Amino acid sequence: MSVTWLFDPLCGWCYGAAPAIHHLAGQAGVVLDPLPVGLFAGSGAFPMNDGFARHAWSADQRIARLSGQPFTEAYRLKVLGAAAGRVDSGPATLALTAVRLAAPADEVVTQELAALEAIQRARYVDGEDNADPAVIAGVLERLGMAAAAARFRSPDPSLAAADRARVAAGREAMRRMDVRGVPALILGKGVGARLLDAGQLFGPVDALVAAVAAG
Repeated sequence: MSVTWLFDPLCGWCYGAAPAIHHLAGQAGVVLDPLPVGLFAGSGAFPMNDGFARHAWSADQRIARLSGQPFTEAYRLKVLGAAAGRVDSGPATLALTAVRLAAPADEVVTQELAALEAIQRARYVDGEDNADPAVIAGVLERLGMAAAAARFRSPDPSLAAADRARVAAGREAMRRMDVRGVPALILGKGVGARLLDAGQLFGPVDALVAAVAAG
């Protein structure tokens, strides 16, 4: 079963869905394709502000209850409370594209999910600003993804083009499937593709796997 996962690296709900996504990716017969949608990238990026910080922290507490994923005081104080911070997923999305391009063919999804998890934890657990390219490059280097980190630090035209193409594909998938937000799972390809209820990402993983297997 082909499963397209639409996400954004700075989406708290996508971070909350990570345990379910990792479980799903490990199932025999499931071909997972993570696809970023650029929710907070480009024109969707903006300076951190008190209103967004309050809204995010409130949502984060609900996500934590549903998923068990941690949102620490370090994140609340250093990221949401950063006067000069930005909500910008462009750098993280570019880094994930660099990981995909550098990874061996049989490890593309595994390495991208590992990089995404580390980038998310840098923000939500360690309180690091993962809108900062230097922070993200450091995350990749600590993961042993030196080639991806080097390419991310000095993006070439082909990396930029690949990144734009991925985001464009993600946004087109949202439009085609009438997706209103992320995370979202699309089962199958083409005419027979359908959306899975995103709420199942926050329920029993066995039920999620069964729903995906049922197509």
